[in-house]
Amino acid sequence: MADVPSGRTEENTSALLTARWYWYYVLGLLFLSYVLNTMDRSAVLSLLLQSIKKEFGASDFQLGLLGGIPFAFFYAFLGIPLAMWADRSSRRMVLAFSIATWSGMTAVCGLAVNFLMLFGARVGVAIGEAGGSPPSHSLISDYFPKNLRGTAFSIFALGVPIGTSLGNFIGGWSHDTFGWRATFLIVGLPGLLVALLVRATIVEPPRGFSDRAGSGGTQAQAASKAPAPPVFEVLSFLWRKASFRHLSLAAALHSVAWYAGSVFNAAFLIRSHGMSATQAGFWLGIIAAVAGLGTFFGGFAADRLSASRKDRRWYVWVPGMATLAMVPFQFLTYLSPSFALVVPAFMAMMFLAAVFFGPSFAMTQALAALRMRSVATSLLLFVQTLIGFGIGPAAVGFFSDLFEPTRGTDALRYALVVVGLVNVW
Repeated sequence: MADVPSGRTEENTSALLTARWYWYYVLGLLFLSYVLNTMDRSAVLSLLLQSIKKEFGASDFQLGLLGGIPFAFFYAFLGIPLAMWADRSSRRMVLAFSIATWSGMTAVCGLAVNFLMLFGARVGVAIGEAGGSPPSHSLISDYFPKNLRGTAFSIFALGVPIGTSLGNFIGGWSHDTFGWRATFLIVGLPGLLVALLVRATIVEPPRGFSDRAGSGGTQAQAASKAPAPPVFEVLSFLWRKASFRHLSLAAALHSVAWYAGSVFNAAFLIRSHGMSATQAGFWLGIIAAVAGLGTFFGGFAADRLSASRKDRRWYVWVPGMATLAMVPFQFLTYLSPSFALVVPAFMAMMFLAAVFFGPSFAMTQALAALRMRSVATSLLLFVQTLIGFGIGPAAVGFFSDLFEPTRGTDALRYALVVVGLVNVW
């Protein structure tokens, strides 16, 4: 039985669950929440780091901690219990609660009077965002059948590049116009409205709803009625699959470079190319929009190639080839003195970097059983975030401080190159 929002009848709910336009409405609302998630997580913060550094006298390593460890630790460890909650209750309620939490705490960041308070507010953002992706992934899997999931997840994953793009545009302009404190308020408060919209308009579908239309419908219906297994049973089930182990490690290593760039790319443009926050936000916004094309391409190509070749390994081969191909563009982006060369190299790098989102999400959902989907996503994000977000920004900050005596303002560009080499692995 579907969980019906107040004001809707069972008949209306059944009609919505079978209406394809409503599937895409839900996907659009989940996408919007992911856009806000990305903006609040790192896109806006990266434009504000220079001013935060100046006001609080922070080192690059401290900025790397602010952009990484507090978020990574709480996001990773709280994601699992929140995902368990989603697998056992209403996913739309968990999602609405999470959106309200991370949006409110983003606004609180603007009220920080010292570095420690800002650090604590970032922890609050992480707690809220830990409950965002697992219920969203589970809802998408129950609305969209397997042959459409790669594309659906890529549309959802467009929230990362588009959120990054909007965060850079809005963050740069707002920083130079109103200051860094007001910017946190401007990007945080609208999320409270989205939380209300999720609570009021999303119908909770029965578990395994989309799978029941296929040949495995009877098994899917039986599995949907089984109780959600304990987290250690889910971990054991997935960890026995070599494909999940390698997928998790690959996503984690790639995320070291992805999150390091997300936090420090704006500071790189400001320091190495003499830009203002508005100028850096403008260029990063355009580059992030190009990354959105890479995100969509990844899911679309994986869906098509796996179907035409009748081989689901394309869901990992496509992002694997793209990640290796981006390494030369990392060197050009961060080491070239010519901004005319930096721009196209940056675009190519981000296009290829974003390919992995949709296929990795879709493959994780395919490997998990029906009552494991939210927890499966949280386990992937646990590894990806703890390693990627926990190590990436802090490592760049460490190497930047290490190189500064000899490289000066160029220390950051060399630090980004060194950390980015994990993509070869």
